[in-house]
Amino acid sequence: MKKKILILGSEGQIGGHLVDFFKKKKNYQIIRHDIVLNNSFDLRNIKNLKVERNIKRSDFVFFLAFDVGGSRYLNKYQNTYNFLMNNLLIMTNVFKLLKKHKKKFIFASSQMSNMDFSPYGTLKRLGEDVTKSLNAVYVKFWNVYGVEKDLAKSHVVTDFVLKALKKKQIKMLTSGSESREFLYADDCSEALSIIMEKFNFFVKKNRELHLTTGKRIKIMNIAKIIQKILLMRNIKIKIKPAKNKDDLQNNMNNAPNRFFLKFWKPRYKIEQGIKKIIDYYQNISN
Repeated sequence: MKKKILILGSEGQIGGHLVDFFKKKKNYQIIRHDIVLNNSFDLRNIKNLKVERNIKRSDFVFFLAFDVGGSRYLNKYQNTYNFLMNNLLIMTNVFKLLKKHKKKFIFASSQMSNMDFSPYGTLKRLGEDVTKSLNAVYVKFWNVYGVEKDLAKSHVVTDFVLKALKKKQIKMLTSGSESREFLYADDCSEALSIIMEKFNFFVKKNRELHLTTGKRIKIMNIAKIIQKILLMRNIKIKIKPAKNKDDLQNNMNNAPNRFFLKFWKPRYKIEQGIKKIIDYYQNISN
């Protein structure tokens, strides 16, 4: 019998790649759940029977659903009433049902849960605490990048690629001097599948898991990689940095958990991941 995997937020950046990952496996039945697919999948509505039905019939749950996007989206919305209430309702309802039906699950957190000044980070930290109380596992993502469906909420790498292809220039929010760690979505999917398969082991470890490469790169260099790849395809683009600096994450030293690296290591270099994203968006535009 196939293992039923419920992916809450199945059409998001990580969820979409996770769906594709498990489609290649024979022993899993994927249950996709996202408001993008159907308004009846709205996790904010606790009275919605479809939400509980999908959780009840699943063997394992990936709790990825969240009202979130890249820096542009967060800067604009994370201090608003709707953003806060949307995510509080999602977490309250889903955690309540996960507890009721005693489900094994992974909660998707973020490195920003360490940032007290960030409403988004505060919400994620709350989710981590609830996850621990339910004897489940949470993972902290560090700038996962890949093909995205909701372009209004696109993250920095996809945002840069789309600007380069559509406008022949990358207009940046900052000077680009800040450095970040990036993890390609396919590597992220593989890591999540390993955590699911060894779930009891990771629960006993009782540690937070950091899914990242441990390798920093400046945002300006991300833009230059895109510029270089496109120049090889006879597409010239300009890079327009802003004067603003963003050093908030520069002093954060999160690294992949050493014990986790016994089971998983990222395979994609940043250049390879960016090339795959460019290939995808060029192909669909032709």
